[in-house]
Amino acid sequence: MTDAPVTDAVAGPDGLPRCPWGAGPPDYTAYHDAEWGRAVRGDDALFERLCLEAFQSGLSWLTILRRREGFRAAFAEFRIAEVAQFGAADRARLLADAGIIRNRAKIDAVLANARVLDAWGPGELDALVWSHAPGPRPAPARLADVPASTAESAALAGALKRRGLRFVGPITAYALMQACGLVNDHLADCAYR
Repeated sequence: MTDAPVTDAVAGPDGLPRCPWGAGPPDYTAYHDAEWGRAVRGDDALFERLCLEAFQSGLSWLTILRRREGFRAAFAEFRIAEVAQFGAADRARLLADAGIIRNRAKIDAVLANARVLDAWGPGELDALVWSHAPGPRPAPARLADVPASTAESAALAGALKRRGLRFVGPITAYALMQACGLVNDHLADCAYR
């Protein structure tokens, strides 16, 4: 008799095994199945994910997912060049927008980061982020095997901060790495790995 492998994967609404959080509310399931851990390339796309991860800090990711369209509308679809031009009136509008998280520090960080990134060359954010992708590693069997941050995420956060970006610590950087496919933290038994 052999022991069954230890896993935290659970059956989703369709019976397929998923990471436990991906078998929850439909918003989580859709994000887990179609986006999380899939490669995201391009400066504006990475800027969106970086901003959303920063807004998530201290909150449930479900809160962010349910307001994602509001964020996109409020922040010009996260087009760096446009957000970089936002002024005092836009800031006031954002602080009053119930469709997003109205956190002054996070909004100010998004606006400041857009101004910094607007001065970078095309593809520079993409190249910097992806230069911190770690090599292959074993698939996690359990949620406890998934780190909150790594040496690579600390290095990415440090590189972004040295270049003038705000609200990007090692945990936020690691969440970005997970969301954008730099690492694959779907559990070993997850059908979407």
